[in-house]
Amino acid sequence: MEFVIIAVAVVVVALLLGVGLLVGRGRRTTRLEDGTAAPTLTRPRPGDEQATTPPTTVPPVGTEDVAVPPVQLPPAQPEPGLTFEVPPPSAGRLVRLRSRLARSQSSLGRGLLTVLAREKLTEEDWEEVEETLLAADVGVAATTQIVQRLRTQSLVLATGDGTALRELLVTELTSVLGPDLDRSLATDRELDRPAVVLVVGVNGAGKTTTCGKVARVLVGDGRSVLLGAADTFRAAAADQLETWGERVGVPTVRGPEGGDPASVAYDAVKTGREADVDAVLVDTAGRLHTKLGLMDELGKVKRVVEKLSPVDEVLLVLDATTGQNGVVQARVFTEAVAVTGVVLTKLDGTAKGGIVVSVQRELGIPVKLVGLGEGADDLAPFEPRAFAEALVGG
Repeated sequence: MEFVIIAVAVVVVALLLGVGLLVGRGRRTTRLEDGTAAPTLTRPRPGDEQATTPPTTVPPVGTEDVAVPPVQLPPAQPEPGLTFEVPPPSAGRLVRLRSRLARSQSSLGRGLLTVLAREKLTEEDWEEVEETLLAADVGVAATTQIVQRLRTQSLVLATGDGTALRELLVTELTSVLGPDLDRSLATDRELDRPAVVLVVGVNGAGKTTTCGKVARVLVGDGRSVLLGAADTFRAAAADQLETWGERVGVPTVRGPEGGDPASVAYDAVKTGREADVDAVLVDTAGRLHTKLGLMDELGKVKRVVEKLSPVDEVLLVLDATTGQNGVVQARVFTEAVAVTGVVLTKLDGTAKGGIVVSVQRELGIPVKLVGLGEGADDLAPFEPRAFAEALVGG
């Protein structure tokens, strides 16, 4: 009898222990809404180097199988104590900056008006007109066209007053500046991607500064922008571009110094897509147009970017003070990356403003922007009529 009682007691204890284990398991296992078990947190043992939660890491940018967290764009309202600059809109900028252009180009306008205002124009006078235009780098073909058209109207010029004479000259200059060329920047966002703009040019042309100023132009027109610092050969270039962006609340994607420029450009476009910006501006390293290896590398940057997104605009930055050498540079760059537009910098510091005509007529590439000073907002969309008026002055 006692044996039976002991046996029953053992069975009861075993049953109680089994129920307890089942209850304990039920308490420790939490089921999510989809029926899967939620992970349990474990307290690390003393000396255990593993953290309770793994640190947040950013995977290498450019890998196709890892989703890169999108860059957080600056908020519409800056943090307390910080303010973003608000650039003026691009419309009418060239008109506002015309006085700077007129000062540097005044010799051209005054010289032409002085000759054309003479009562009777001789062959020597027409040769002087030609020399004045050629000295301004207008180019032989355009100079010939202008002189021929003016000569056919010599009687009108002889009897007209100063105002009529000036208007006629402005009209003729405007006609050779390509007033019908499309000078709009391809910076409109597509349905599922931002516009992509590559900024290229030789060393010292003001390329990085121009890239920052273009960003200001777009911000002034109400666009959201992201900058890509693909000039990895100079750390100062990336720092400079980042500073330009910070002033107007534009983020910058950059890579390690000496890194692959094509990779940085790719990362910038990828980040811009994820951040839903309107336009991505990629600043490339300055390079001599005579160095074939560097030009090939520039082509590689464009090809790598195009694996992810079409390149909508390739802006070539030219220093206006280089004169006809700028045309040679433009030709080589066009062969490498199919330039779609030219930015002429330092136009306020030279009397050779005719380079605008030369580049367009010889290469068929429109001048889209002109730099007229060192100020942050001294970059303006090119307007042929306003430019011609500034050349003539008055």
